[in-house]
Amino acid sequence: MTPDNLQQANTILQRINELASISESPGVITRTFGTEAFIKGRTLVAHWMQEAGLQTHIDNIGNVRGRLLSQSPDAKTLVIASHIDTVINAGKFDGPLGVLLGISLLEQLIQQRTNLPFHIELIAFCDEEGCRFHTTYLGSKVVAGHFDKDLFSQRDATGFTLQEVIQHMGGDPAVLAQDAIPAKNWLGYFEVHIEQGPVLFEKDIPVGIVTAIAGQKRIAITFHGEAGHAGTVPMDMRHDALCAAAEFILEAERFAASHLQQVVATVGTLQITHAASNVIPGEVQITLDLRSANQQVLNSCHSHLERLAFAICQQRRVNMQWQPVQESNPVTCNAQLNYLLAQAVQQSGYEVIKLVSGAGHDGVAISPVAPVAMLFVRCFEGISHNPLENVELKDLAAAVKVSAAFIHSLIQKHNRG
Repeated sequence: MTPDNLQQANTILQRINELASISESPGVITRTFGTEAFIKGRTLVAHWMQEAGLQTHIDNIGNVRGRLLSQSPDAKTLVIASHIDTVINAGKFDGPLGVLLGISLLEQLIQQRTNLPFHIELIAFCDEEGCRFHTTYLGSKVVAGHFDKDLFSQRDATGFTLQEVIQHMGGDPAVLAQDAIPAKNWLGYFEVHIEQGPVLFEKDIPVGIVTAIAGQKRIAITFHGEAGHAGTVPMDMRHDALCAAAEFILEAERFAASHLQQVVATVGTLQITHAASNVIPGEVQITLDLRSANQQVLNSCHSHLERLAFAICQQRRVNMQWQPVQESNPVTCNAQLNYLLAQAVQQSGYEVIKLVSGAGHDGVAISPVAPVAMLFVRCFEGISHNPLENVELKDLAAAVKVSAAFIHSLIQKHNRG
């Protein structure tokens, strides 16, 4: 590890801490899309990009974008990116680590007066988590050119539409398409991110190469029973929506566990309409998050769980609505980029570890238009979406070293033609 790598890592860590201090709520880290805290955070990130020497602007959806141009105007574009929005009560590394490491990489290229055979665009995506509007990858979908205009009418918990929030931030919803990078202009996509899993932590290895990103299906499920008096309706005459939901939740867990890690299933929210301690629940809403790196497994498990839910409801004399709300296919990372990334890992003195990401990333939205590569960084016990997220300075320095070696190998390859 060189002193320069450690110095860069220390600067990145200081900036991560500074960005983490900007939050919607005191004492926790929460920066959801379009909020005043988000706007303040992106302004700071834009300042750091400008300070590094990048041509910087904020696009209409709210992404912060900094460009480092090749002398060849017809060159393609390599995008280095991650996101700066967070979940509620988040950790400070998920997303910002990749953006702020990217600033450091490009700052070094500028100082070294590197002859670029391609443009490099660093992007801080505005909404990867999707917490406010239940719409993940908003920023990356715009950049990839497949944003769904039907999302404009989506409302948050306070009643604001997505279109209204975009306008509040200074964006123009009518011209989002102009912010896309045309498919023919992409060279590739590279993201550095914390692992969000325990493999690197347990092996005490600082970085790993992502080979695939799991596909996802998210479903909103509503169980319609019949509310009744808790003291007067006999047990065998009840239409208890909560009991139906509870049985399904446990059966979904058992089913996914039986697939030996090929699929994971999570019920992350549960709402009881007009809940009271002395009322039989008449309506319950839950969400199901289903993930697998195998499309066939994902589809078959989805179908099985839907049939299972209907069977439970039929037995319990409860009705059900099964409403898909989001879907993404599994993504295979690019073999050629991963070959160069593996070389960079080896040249930097580390063991090559290959991992499948069960978490979603903006690379999912980018994959239809560009080859994707991702580098995972070891984090404490693999914890993410949690204030306990932590990355050690030495591991951050290793990620800087490997990422720089990867970018330089890509530059050398394209300079040779």
